Amino acid sequence: MFSLTNKVAIVTGASAGIGRATAKLFAAHGARIIVTARGQAGLDSLVAEITDEDGEAIALAGDVRDAAHNKALVDLAEARFGGLDIAFNNAGAVGLMAPLDALEKQDWDLVMETNLGSAFLAAKHQIPAMRRRGQGSLIFTSSFVGYQTAGMPGMTAYAAAKAGLVGLTKALAADLGPEGIRVNALLPGGTDTQMATFETDEQRRFVEGLHALKRIARPEEIAQAALYLASEASSFTTGTALLADGGVSINKM
Repeated sequence: MFSLTNKVAIVTGASAGIGRATAKLFAAHGARIIVTARGQAGLDSLVAEITDEDGEAIALAGDVRDAAHNKALVDLAEARFGGLDIAFNNAGAVGLMAPLDALEKQDWDLVMETNLGSAFLAAKHQIPAMRRRGQGSLIFTSSFVGYQTAGMPGMTAYAAAKAGLVGLTKALAADLGPEGIRVNALLPGGTDTQMATFETDEQRRFVEGLHALKRIARPEEIAQAALYLASEASSFTTGTALLADGGVSINKM
């Protein structure tokens, strides 16, 4: 049920963290992968790791905020591997953490363009390729921040962008369902990545305590949820906001 044999997948934000773990997991389950991020060195090492384990991967560095780069990723998938079946649109940024009235417009725009605008550009080019395959799975990395009752101080732009991704997911799922293209959002909790930096052990323990499981996730745990959404195991799952958040969104203690 979790096999991705003969599937072709794009993974963005793949040089580190959740994206890197997911690219490796998809490849281990048989997918041929196109990976992207801004840093070439991280991508090159990822491709080397995948090929060393008999997987297939190609790297194309670039900025997901760029329409031409999103088109190039899809073109590469079709030229090298014959099509596109899965897209894990994972790249994102927290941006400046500050009260809304302390943000400049460029601060707001950067977060919106990186998290939400890039999702529009990605889907715009990925959807026609999936139509040519007659099916597909689009996955967007959203967040528990801004979803349901979970709000975090100083994260207005990030919360708005990630909540927007849930809305985008639902609307696209309704639009594309009749064509066999599934669309879902993945909402991680705190995860041990470069974005989750802690100045002290006390700060880390506080964040861990916000979760019902009293810890933060390993990137590989979030990758398992992405694998579910990418695979036929979720063949009747679309339009969902799948929480893989360790219970942070429901924990009141």
